[in-house]
Amino acid sequence: MKNFTRGLKAGIPIGLGYLSVSFTFGIIAHTMGYKWWQAVFISALTLTSAGQFAGIETMLLPGRYIEMLISQLTINVRYSFMGISLAQKTNSKFRGIYRWLLGFFITDEIFAVAVTEKSISRSFFLGLSTIPWFGWTIGTTCGVLLGNVLPASVLSALGLAIYGMFIAIVVPEMKKFHPVICVVLIAIALSIAFKYVPVINKIPSGFVITICAITAALIGAVFFPVDREEEPEDE
Repeated sequence: MKNFTRGLKAGIPIGLGYLSVSFTFGIIAHTMGYKWWQAVFISALTLTSAGQFAGIETMLLPGRYIEMLISQLTINVRYSFMGISLAQKTNSKFRGIYRWLLGFFITDEIFAVAVTEKSISRSFFLGLSTIPWFGWTIGTTCGVLLGNVLPASVLSALGLAIYGMFIAIVVPEMKKFHPVICVVLIAIALSIAFKYVPVINKIPSGFVITICAITAALIGAVFFPVDREEEPEDE
């Protein structure tokens, strides 16, 4: 019980952050025509911010299952590597079905907190995941319900919050590693090209996300590799 309580406390900041981001997801889902319960089910059963934002657009167009599969695999494959990393630090009781059940809760922020533990117990990881899950689900619920109340101008403004979140994630890395700036600019250029250049602007959005992400990452890895010896030390 002590580890569970400690995990709950560690998860409070994450839950508060998820509350605001998922609020935006709920609003966007509402503007796209999803029913409130559909949006809530998506958040409660997936818990992947970027994957959800990419997925709800693809889901509106029936039959695009391959596109959804590829885009979601590209966006979410990092969780597999996070799971492998955490598995090296779990204690002897964190085995079998517990890994399957609690692996559902792995996100970037939860991973960042859990990986600092010398030994990860089931109760700590469950406590750490509980408030973020509720924050993500409740935020989505509030967002999709308020989408029926708030004026269109406010909804449009709040819809920009997700882009602010991604900018907040990327900019610190751009400051630390200049090659990241090149990769970001490449991804932006590719996205603009797929939006406005004839012929390729017909490619479905799910494939565009995959192509831009993989191409920018490959170019960055080949031409702008990060020298680990030059990485800034954590303060």
